[in-house]
Amino acid sequence: MQSKEVAKIFSEIAQILELKGENPFRVRAYERAARTIEDLGEKLKVIADQDKLTTLPGIGADLAEKIKEMLKTGSLKYYQQLKKEIPSGLFDMLKIQGLGPKTVKLIYDKLGIDTIESLKKAIDAGKLNQIEGIREKTQENILRGIEFIKKSKEHFSFYEANKVAEKFIEKIKKFKGVKKIELAGSLRRKKSEVKDIDILAISKNPESVMDKFTKLDLADDVLAKGPTKSSIIAKENNIQVDLRVLDEKSFGSAMVYFTGSKDFNVRLRQLAIKKGYKINEYGVFDVASSKKEKLLAAGTEREIFSLMKLDYIPAELREDRGEIEAAKKGGLPKLIEKKDIKGDLHVHSKYSDGKESIEEIAKAAKRRGYDYIGISDHSQSLKIASGLSIKELHKKIEEVKKINKKLPGIKVLCGTEADILMDGSIDYPDSVLKELDYVIAAIHSGFKQSKEQITKRIIKACKNKYVNIIAHPTGILQGIRDAYQVDLEKIYQAASDFNVALEINCHPQRMDLSDLRVMEAKSKKAKLFLGTDSHTLEQLDFIELGINISRRGWLTKKDVINCFKTDELKKWLKK
Repeated sequence: MQSKEVAKIFSEIAQILELKGENPFRVRAYERAARTIEDLGEKLKVIADQDKLTTLPGIGADLAEKIKEMLKTGSLKYYQQLKKEIPSGLFDMLKIQGLGPKTVKLIYDKLGIDTIESLKKAIDAGKLNQIEGIREKTQENILRGIEFIKKSKEHFSFYEANKVAEKFIEKIKKFKGVKKIELAGSLRRKKSEVKDIDILAISKNPESVMDKFTKLDLADDVLAKGPTKSSIIAKENNIQVDLRVLDEKSFGSAMVYFTGSKDFNVRLRQLAIKKGYKINEYGVFDVASSKKEKLLAAGTEREIFSLMKLDYIPAELREDRGEIEAAKKGGLPKLIEKKDIKGDLHVHSKYSDGKESIEEIAKAAKRRGYDYIGISDHSQSLKIASGLSIKELHKKIEEVKKINKKLPGIKVLCGTEADILMDGSIDYPDSVLKELDYVIAAIHSGFKQSKEQITKRIIKACKNKYVNIIAHPTGILQGIRDAYQVDLEKIYQAASDFNVALEINCHPQRMDLSDLRVMEAKSKKAKLFLGTDSHTLEQLDFIELGINISRRGWLTKKDVINCFKTDELKKWLKK
């Protein structure tokens, strides 16, 4: 059992206890324990083996024993017992944005509602009006949350789907006779959300490959099995995985066709028709010069694009957003690459809610080849994330100075993720902000304010001469909370006018801004910033998710401040 699974059980125990009306201090103890161990990964087992669990914040002897039980048996008797004491549907109701345990308990106690479906019916019938304190606006929010859950169940995040795909590819690579294997579909195009996984392979013995694929221990169910294509449901996340086995001679055309997108393929087919060609998954054929179709290209994607008089179009751009027109004219952008990234500025340390010391983070950044790393712990208003008082911030500033003297080859920048308060002001005074190398500003409260109010708050923050970056600009939490209402057109313009970068938050739970919004921001000449929002060293890898969004958003290294070298970045941060 991994640390995230242990944390999830503790979090659900806290929810059950709150639903039962148990002591709030007991509830908070489990919530705190969940936050402490969530991102420890394999370290949790190491700490447990060393019998040092009680050295972790919020972990006493009782919780330490429960952790040991889960690590040893993969389960927890106390948790299983608790689950039997409440209807299982209440857990689903807790997933509705803005619907906490107290309200769920109230609805259940008053109306006996214990499923999302019965909750929706009750709202439609006006039954929730009988409960004091549940207003019409609350009911509207609940309905919106139910719709959000329904939509999110139809998609999988790139992050979770890609992890499943990597496991399948690793297995299929080892099948005898498999010569080549590649991802296709929306996963290859690096979409933030995908419906399924498409894998293409080359083999001279496709039926053998199909037989082995459908018998993999990663498969939960076989949807279809054919001589060259099979579909299964993966045990992990219940996502559909399709495998096609192809001839080597048509692999390039198959890669174009099955990578998509559908709209891109339609435009490519229209272009082919104008040239007297036919294009499909088997190749590009000349159908105009003779009665017999003549194969012109099929082996590689580059051959096909070259035949169509197009520059090679990276998979991430194949969405029919002007890429074919740009490829005709040699006008495709030189997209950002991993090697262009010089550092990360959105990283949390032990000073707030991070798991590592500043020195440990700096050493990890140096190993990654970064020029600099920025430490941006939470500010004093965000108590739940152990936000820093002004005194603690000064202590951190001094520590950063010492580390910079001690550790060559990496520059540590001292920043903050400061709160944008309800009136748009920042929760540290300017006299404190000016002591920092940079300031990230973010909304962490007041999500239900009107579109006008939230927009004004962010614009006011952009106008603050010490604010350099606006973090997670729409506040979305993937599969958990929808974006708050905000006029992004005005935010793009303010960011451009006041030389503030808008964050592409790379954390899988956020992925904010989206690729389309990145394109819009770029069109307004706003700078972008990739922030991993890391709380552990492993999360620094999330930068790749931000690179995916950047590439889909047509960004070059000139558009992204992480691509600035240290001196150039410092100059830009001075506004």
